[in-house]
Amino acid sequence: MGKNIRVLMVDDEDQFRSTTSKILTRRGYETTVAENGEAAVQIIKNAKQDVVVLDVKMPGMDGHEALHEIKKIDPNVQVIMLTGHGSVDSAKKSLKGEAFDYLNKPCDMDLLASKIEDAFNATRKGRKEEKRAGDIMIPIEEYTTIRLESTIREGIEALKQSFESAVSTSRIMETGHRSILVFDHQENLVGILSILDLIRVVRPAYLSAPKPSMADSMQYSTMFWSGLFTTQTKALVSRRIEDVMSEAPLEVDEDANLMEVANLLYTEKRRRMAVMRKNRVVGVVREQELFFEMARILMESA
Repeated sequence: MGKNIRVLMVDDEDQFRSTTSKILTRRGYETTVAENGEAAVQIIKNAKQDVVVLDVKMPGMDGHEALHEIKKIDPNVQVIMLTGHGSVDSAKKSLKGEAFDYLNKPCDMDLLASKIEDAFNATRKGRKEEKRAGDIMIPIEEYTTIRLESTIREGIEALKQSFESAVSTSRIMETGHRSILVFDHQENLVGILSILDLIRVVRPAYLSAPKPSMADSMQYSTMFWSGLFTTQTKALVSRRIEDVMSEAPLEVDEDANLMEVANLLYTEKRRRMAVMRKNRVVGVVREQELFFEMARILMESA
């Protein structure tokens, strides 16, 4: 780790700059330090650097201004922004300025070293632009949608239709939907009806009700359930979507990177997300789309 990687450490805090550079040097990095943005720009002009670790909030030329100047001198150098005053706007500004990453202080040194390695490898291999959420989503025009006031019967018919269409085009794994997006009359996304919701609601209510204390250990006998599935399903005929739907899916901007999508799907235990453009739903990205993109990347790199 660190061998032959030239790192420029830029920070106006003397103790932080000194301590961090010493640790990086011990780990094998060829470390140079600068106390402000102006000094960093001069160093970049005079000596090639592989990775710049750049503080955002500094007197005089701040990190964003320094990033702009550094990229003008050497567009290929990778810059990791480091700040104790992080914000979404600042991160977006760094991304727009083509920073490699954006980390908060105090920063774990193992994490910083890992990011430096990633940045260096990106420089050597060439950082190929990957797809965004909007590139892999199913456009809303192709996804199954329904109105809030519709009945469950209409919802089931709509879902069934999406599968029949998928079979006819031999694309069932890509286009067969297991859910319906529910919109109100003002075109707001208000919920989702999934096959799992239908399975949940077909179960008799007593299975979800609290049991009396005397029956805590009692299990309902499934042998008496013969015919119950048919009876419960028929009882859904007049119920409305709004009675059984789940909350609306999480939203993600169409420009979100795929790791953000993957992280949200995993941590929030979701299977799909609504893709947004200026507060309007333009598509849906599901776990399947991420899977197919993973398969494509692996096949191309084989």
